[in-house]
Amino acid sequence: MESMLTLATEQPVKKNTLKKYKIACIVLLALLVIMSLGLGLGLGLRKPEKQGSCRKKCFDASFRGLENCRCDVACKDRGDCCWDFEDTCVESTRIWMCNKFRCGETRLEASLCSCSDDCSQRKDCCADYKSVCQGETSWLEENCDTAQQSQCPEGFDLPPVILFSMDGFRAEYLYTWDTLMPNINKLKTCGIHSKYMRAMYPTKTFPNHYTIVTGLYPESHGIIDNNMYDVNLNKNFSLSSKEQNNPAWWHGQPMWLTAMYQGLKAATYFWPGSEVAINGSFPSIYMPYNGSVPFEERISTLLKWLDLPKAERPRFYTMYFEEPDSSGHAGGPVSARVIKALQVVDHAFGMLMEGLKQRNLHNCVNIILLADHGMDQTYCNKMEYMTDYFPRINFFYMYEGPAPRIRAHNIPHDFFSFNSEEIVRNLSCRKPDQHFKPYLTPDLPKRLHYAKNVRIDKVHLFVDRQWLAVRSKSNTNCGGGNHGYNNEFRSMEAIFLAHGPSFKKKTEVEPFENIEVYNLMCDLLRIQPAPNNGTHGSLNHLLKVPFYEPSHAEEVSKFSVCGFANPLPTESLDCLCPHLQNSTQLEQVNQMLNLTQEEITATVKVNLPFGRPRVLQKNVDHCLLYHREYVSGFGKAMRMPMWSSYTVPQLGDTSPLPPTVPDCLRADVRVPPSESQKCSVYLADKNITHGFLYPPEGKPEALWVEERFTAHIARVRDVELLTGLDFYQDKVQPVSEILQLKTYLPTFETTI
Repeated sequence: MESMLTLATEQPVKKNTLKKYKIACIVLLALLVIMSLGLGLGLGLRKPEKQGSCRKKCFDASFRGLENCRCDVACKDRGDCCWDFEDTCVESTRIWMCNKFRCGETRLEASLCSCSDDCSQRKDCCADYKSVCQGETSWLEENCDTAQQSQCPEGFDLPPVILFSMDGFRAEYLYTWDTLMPNINKLKTCGIHSKYMRAMYPTKTFPNHYTIVTGLYPESHGIIDNNMYDVNLNKNFSLSSKEQNNPAWWHGQPMWLTAMYQGLKAATYFWPGSEVAINGSFPSIYMPYNGSVPFEERISTLLKWLDLPKAERPRFYTMYFEEPDSSGHAGGPVSARVIKALQVVDHAFGMLMEGLKQRNLHNCVNIILLADHGMDQTYCNKMEYMTDYFPRINFFYMYEGPAPRIRAHNIPHDFFSFNSEEIVRNLSCRKPDQHFKPYLTPDLPKRLHYAKNVRIDKVHLFVDRQWLAVRSKSNTNCGGGNHGYNNEFRSMEAIFLAHGPSFKKKTEVEPFENIEVYNLMCDLLRIQPAPNNGTHGSLNHLLKVPFYEPSHAEEVSKFSVCGFANPLPTESLDCLCPHLQNSTQLEQVNQMLNLTQEEITATVKVNLPFGRPRVLQKNVDHCLLYHREYVSGFGKAMRMPMWSSYTVPQLGDTSPLPPTVPDCLRADVRVPPSESQKCSVYLADKNITHGFLYPPEGKPEALWVEERFTAHIARVRDVELLTGLDFYQDKVQPVSEILQLKTYLPTFETTI
């Protein structure tokens, strides 16, 4: 009723207007019919053999097109090729993708890949054949997969693992140029990624690629730089010499050997070390390095490996691209060349994902896309020359650049006698605006783990970002981009993305170091990793169902408690405290060390909130010393605390601290004199200065923050490795989450 009432109140349509509409519709319909018939008749009358197109007629000697054009191999010589001969019969054989014009093409044996109707049967289809020629949704266009289980086709019992490296792909590119990289950006959106992955120092190609596949620091696996000298071998290693294929340089067990030793096959399409007979073995399938091989050909070959029969098919694959590193070196990280390179590698990566989808493997394969390091801009006016510091430089050899090392020039004769200490002294604090800090290698920040190898020269220069240190002004290798710098620099951060049935979806995780990737890949393959420097289980939060569940390390040395027996020491141990006038005062002060059980419980609660550190070294006799402000683990053999734990309270009263008494030293009555050091060891004439563990209030910040905190900050795991201790065992949290905490490294860099 309501609709009828509404119609009744509207103005009636004029009959003339309605008639005009009807006539217009009839005319349009007639025109459409005429056009359709005309097109149909025209197409029908124009027989295929009379057309002037080479489509489906390439190299057919019997074909004659309009005006007698030809498509045979000799038509160019005769000058009678049909108009599309070059595009259809020549150029189509040089591209790796299908298009609508190629779909259903006559098979051309010279084609890189085929778009013919029988290509699926022949297993030589271009990667995008099904999406372009058969109307299937492309990988890029389809929604993110939400399945919780792997979706592998018949013959794939367990997901393969693909490790894909794009050299020099710094993490910032992924956010600045994401719209130019739709394929990589989709992987980031649908899979799991970290804000960045931290490279090992030096942030160079060979050290980091080999770290990724061994889980070892460069000092452990031996590839400490792209260029190096080994005095024991008396040989030089470089990327341009055949010496790089000498197995003596390569230590550790790379991922392909770990897989092969446990019954799996492995294939590498370029990776540092993959064409070296490490431990006498090569990968099951490997390609000798050839940088001129197109990226598409590399992808196509990997896809063909996935097509191998099950008995021959690898489970682990590597893929390596030189870009965007090469373009970054040439033009710098912010350049048109890098942008173009990012588009090129994204296109090739999209080809891989399309090829996987065509095989129904896109939700079966676990793929890790990462980089070895980042890239920074360099300038020719930001150069430090050794000739500015030395009157002559011919007595030493220098590995120049962002991570310089200095050694004797005359090797091996002067290698060990070279005065490294004198070099460091001559380079220290020479200019107010000096852009490097010289180190004896053992004194480098411990978080770098860059000292314990004879190939690491004793003199090392820690260079400021965007600066280079070289021998003299004759070096003009500047401008463009470079890498190798401090691995805390944001410009050195690398990408890490992962996708597949084993990984969580649509997740971002905190940054981690690339030494952890090896253990992760072993878990993906469900095999046992070789000994390595990574922390197994620290990346469990990337996985839907972790394969390995870590547990706390077992303590091997038990502790005791150093009890309070007498407030007066049996020996003074040459310790003096002028402020204590008599034994009564000394007894009163020492009585403060006699804590009640309630006081012990209170100090443990405050100062050991996550439990006492466990000692992982054998036969270490130690006891606990409880104080109201801290707790110490006293090592009797070393006669000093192995550790001290305290909690810094939140700032409240900011008034100055009361005066300290630095010269009041006394024996701890809880420690037997035979197990304690004497204060005379620390007298002033011993050239020892007393100091605080952290600077007291009022000390100028510039004197300690930069040197002590930012430069030498380390992971908890680094401290554990150096001390033989294990922390946080009483923390109520899954062990894998505790390992995340232990392997986390805060950074203070804000500039790219």
